Amino acid sequence: MDKYRIDNHKLNYHIPVLNRWLLNKKIYPIYIEVSPSGICNHRCTFCALDFMEYQKRFIDLSVFEKCVSEMSTLGVKSIMFAGEGEPLLHKNISELISLTKKAGIDVALTTNGVLLKNSLSEKVLPHVEWIKISINAGRKETYSTIHQTKENDFEKVINNIKNAVKIKHEKKYSCVIGMQMVLLPENQGEVIELAQRAKDINVDYMVIKPYSHHNASKTNKYEKLSYKKFYHLSKQLEGFNTNNFNIVFRINTMKKWDDKERSYQKCLALPFWAYIDAGGNVWGCSAYLQNDNFRYGNINVDSFKNIWDSEKRMHSLKWVDQKLNIDHCRTNCRMDNVNNFLWDLKHPPQHVNFI
Repeated sequence: MDKYRIDNHKLNYHIPVLNRWLLNKKIYPIYIEVSPSGICNHRCTFCALDFMEYQKRFIDLSVFEKCVSEMSTLGVKSIMFAGEGEPLLHKNISELISLTKKAGIDVALTTNGVLLKNSLSEKVLPHVEWIKISINAGRKETYSTIHQTKENDFEKVINNIKNAVKIKHEKKYSCVIGMQMVLLPENQGEVIELAQRAKDINVDYMVIKPYSHHNASKTNKYEKLSYKKFYHLSKQLEGFNTNNFNIVFRINTMKKWDDKERSYQKCLALPFWAYIDAGGNVWGCSAYLQNDNFRYGNINVDSFKNIWDSEKRMHSLKWVDQKLNIDHCRTNCRMDNVNNFLWDLKHPPQHVNFI
């Protein structure tokens, strides 16, 4: 029932770019994650990027306008606004989104939803492919504990989602609206309850995914968490699935977290994506923010093309190829499934002609 392939990847739909990569030709990223805001209005207990210190910094609107136009000419296909802070705290978030769509790039948004008021939904829903709201409990008390915020934020977010869904249907927007829960010991008893709420609200899907530890994270509360005792929830949730709503229980990702095994030996995915933090720094991987081996440049001082074509990025890719120990990488990183796919392409099994 994972029709959006959330627990998989979609790189196989970009054959021309893959062919160029296989021929060792220059490619530009297909997908970029952008952090509009460094600050956040929550302090979730599982936050992987707490080491970024929730800095009060924001992507510059005029710099981004020039940058996103350039990205479009280079072949960038999608941008997700998420990052180390809450994207809706950027005062010009609706402009950032509309500029991206105007440039011909698909837009997505991941948010905690507290600031997703009607007026903002009206502005962003026409332009986004999807919005995913992170809501990590089924009850206000648990929500407050995990998100480390006020209890009344829970119902505020639920109402914001209801209103966004209503606007979507009234205006016949194509935007997909989803909810997401990071499965934790504190909320595992509320998964069914939140699933029922999600279905009643009429969102398109709900994702239940595992925690993923960032090596630089300040918190290690869930570092040893095992998901084996939660696998049974997958069967319990199957009854919620319909033609218009589905539960994406990311059991394959949970198993990879539990097993801590990879089928690839090197990271090959970096040429296909990038991360831009709230300070304008361009990174090869969001799992290595603040590690200068992965910092390519800054859009406030140089064009994206110059940054991507730079010697610094070439040196970074060489360093990753020759020196990076992927055992130190984040389990279930953003590009894990892509890396599995690329490694298999580079190291095919025998008898591939017998299709």
